[in-house]
Amino acid sequence: MDTFTVTPRFAVKMLEKALRLYTPSLSEKPMAEFLADKCDDLGFEDIQIDEVGNIIAKKGSGSPKIMLCGHMDVVPGKVKVRKEGDALYGRGASDAKAPLMAMLFAAASIQNNNGTVFFVGAVDEEGNATGIKNLVKKERGIDYAVFGEPSGIKQVTIAYKGRLAINLKISVDDSSHASAPWLSKNAIQESMIFVKELKDRLEANQDGRTKGMLLTVTMTEIKGGTSHNVTPKDCETTFDIRIPVDMNCKTIEQKIATLVKEIAQEREVEAFYSILDETEPFEASHTSPLVRAFTLGIMEVEHSRPTLIRKTGTGDMNVLGNQWSIPVVTYGPGDPHEAHTIDEKVSIDEYLRGIEILKKTLQHLKRLHDKKIK
Repeated sequence: MDTFTVTPRFAVKMLEKALRLYTPSLSEKPMAEFLADKCDDLGFEDIQIDEVGNIIAKKGSGSPKIMLCGHMDVVPGKVKVRKEGDALYGRGASDAKAPLMAMLFAAASIQNNNGTVFFVGAVDEEGNATGIKNLVKKERGIDYAVFGEPSGIKQVTIAYKGRLAINLKISVDDSSHASAPWLSKNAIQESMIFVKELKDRLEANQDGRTKGMLLTVTMTEIKGGTSHNVTPKDCETTFDIRIPVDMNCKTIEQKIATLVKEIAQEREVEAFYSILDETEPFEASHTSPLVRAFTLGIMEVEHSRPTLIRKTGTGDMNVLGNQWSIPVVTYGPGDPHEAHTIDEKVSIDEYLRGIEILKKTLQHLKRLHDKKIK
């Protein structure tokens, strides 16, 4: 049914419907079924819901192959769906149902031989990234990918930091009664000193770096002690290290190994560490056809150049970009500061302009890709 035209009114009504479906992580089924239904109306082909619950649908034909991927899940907490002036309220309004629906309607505009768009609604982005991890297992021959997150329509996210989560266990020889603390070392106090040393040495020599390019070490959990009046023999801490795009997990892990050994000797304690999670940083090439297509698309609609930004967080873009080695950016209407808030909202005007920008970007990408291949 290619004759179906998406009016602004229809686009807003559909976003409103999507917001009425409350879909916290791993409860996205109603949203997947709603999107499958819409894809059918809009003339998509090969509409499927995969084994973990992602929806995947195809539109258009020929090259390039572009994946537009948004996530269907929201953080917990309901927000009353309502319109007030230009604002549409609801859980997921900004993060990330407005970007997701904008992608759906932009993908729907693709005509045959103008490129193939794979539209994806992913599950569990706010949780353990089950959706994206399953998606990257299959080689799909995708040339470019765009993730839908609220960036504001004049900003394109080209980089996310990597992440290492580390568990560190400090053990001392003996414990003593709290009334005679000088008889032994205290594992909790030693952990505090140890983590501070480790943090200071890992974060050293970073003067003049912007926040997006800083390596940061943050202590997030601590567990130790067995009784209120006995000094602890063991203490475990967890810390979260964010790695900028000009570093990688391996070199930081090697640094940690050396430092843990050094500090343990200096403090005369036993130290063991294990890696709980590692995600490599990712940055898209600024000169890729994808980044250039977005720049042109945004200039056409907004009459100003977009800002390319590096985010300090870690996202689905890291997983896919590193695994498939293709240009990937993150983009979408909505204010990122509205995400997860108790009265989340999105500007209707911005959402509609976001659809137009994505449409124009797809057109520019086809042209720039063909030019590159010649």
